[in-house]
Amino acid sequence: MVMHRLKIAGLIGIFFVGFLVRLYRFDGPVADWHSWRQSDTSAVSKIFVRDGINILYPKYYDISNVQSGIDNPEGFRFVEFPIYNTVQAGLFNIFSENRCQANPPGGCTGLSLEEWGRLISIFATLASAFFIFLLTKKYSNEISAFFAACFMLFLPFSIYFGRTILPDPSMVASILAGIYFFDKWIEEKSKIKNQKYFILSIVFTALAFLLKPYALFFAIPMVYLAHKKFGAKFIVNWQLWLFAIISLVPLILWRNWIFQYPQGVPASNWLFNGNGIRFRPAFFRWIFYERITRLILGYLGVIFLAAGVYGLKGMKNWGFFVSFIASSLLYLIVIATGNVQHDYYQILIIPTISIICGIGAGLLFEKFGKNNLAKTFTVFLIFLSFFIAWFGISKKGLGGGVRDFFNINDRGMVAAGKKADEILPKDAVVIAPYDGSTSFLYHIGRPGWPVFEKPIEDLIKMGANYLVIANPTQSDFKGFGTMYPVVASSEAYLILKLK
Repeated sequence: MVMHRLKIAGLIGIFFVGFLVRLYRFDGPVADWHSWRQSDTSAVSKIFVRDGINILYPKYYDISNVQSGIDNPEGFRFVEFPIYNTVQAGLFNIFSENRCQANPPGGCTGLSLEEWGRLISIFATLASAFFIFLLTKKYSNEISAFFAACFMLFLPFSIYFGRTILPDPSMVASILAGIYFFDKWIEEKSKIKNQKYFILSIVFTALAFLLKPYALFFAIPMVYLAHKKFGAKFIVNWQLWLFAIISLVPLILWRNWIFQYPQGVPASNWLFNGNGIRFRPAFFRWIFYERITRLILGYLGVIFLAAGVYGLKGMKNWGFFVSFIASSLLYLIVIATGNVQHDYYQILIIPTISIICGIGAGLLFEKFGKNNLAKTFTVFLIFLSFFIAWFGISKKGLGGGVRDFFNINDRGMVAAGKKADEILPKDAVVIAPYDGSTSFLYHIGRPGWPVFEKPIEDLIKMGANYLVIANPTQSDFKGFGTMYPVVASSEAYLILKLK
């Protein structure tokens, strides 16, 4: 009984610490790594707060043709179904906005919209770690499950992306919940509980598909579990067909809906193999060395990944874990260019890496038996891999690790956006050139163009009435600054009235 309580206390402890580490720079501006994608996501929520939640017509601030190749004057943002945005905006409306309105300026309390977005991702990541623990415990053992949860909670890559304003952490939590309840459903003999687990699995699986269709790759563990339970006859099992249909219908309906508005659907075909990189040497280098080996596992973590793969061969339920590996590899191969181009795409494979590394660490613990020194060294290696992944190692020494993702690399842009938001009319339409990134538009909080996609005279005809430049140069002051009236200027910004 005492040992059981200690195990529970230890488990609660690591989840609590996992929560705390994700509060690092919790209140920072959306100007860190992949701020453009976070800004696009949070912009939908921001407009939901301003105009009311309309899940069928999500919008953001980019009205250019950069994303879809078609002018988007309404600012439609049709990607994932806006479940994440609805929750983010809803929580802000309930717990923060009213308090802000009830207090005088400077006396507002409650979390900001961005902080609510981060909090959703944090709890989603904690939920993912919990389901990883439960699944690994059932199909492997408790010590491997504990380590798997630790990898999910404390891999620096997971710490950073597990608090970003993105739908991906919620998608991961949802598909893991779907797998967990699917497993419970096919084994439960009680009719009432069986139906409950069936419904829960459908709900979470459908949510995962809506949050991001990439979750479809992780239907493979469900196929494995179904085959294990029903054999080859699972193909004609009516309940499984009902499960698949109900889970997929919401996604199909959403995709059919959004293609009515092509101007709001970002081009995505390039994600598959747009630059022909699949299976080329650069593909293997970027995915398996730069990302998995160096950035995610800090080199030394590969030891536990290899030990975990090796340990599967003697495991009774090895097929369940192989199904996770197959899902991850298939995802990496199919979405080849997307995974090479954007490291945040690897959020989806972190559960697999955590599970296999957890099994590897658990295997080493078992092999060492009562050799506490060896066990201590194993734990030390895990911490050292986290340390290396956090700080990074380059030829010049420490650097290039996940810690750099938290950096605000352009505070001038943030200051420029804040100033423009303060002084510009609410109905202003702006040109905010920032190499095509929409982060600047997000901080300004006005619709417009993130790049000079057309001559400035044409953009003025299309509705642009202000030009906002971050970190202006002397050329900007001597050029645009002499052509149009200056509204405000400093080293950080140049704001001009176009008409």
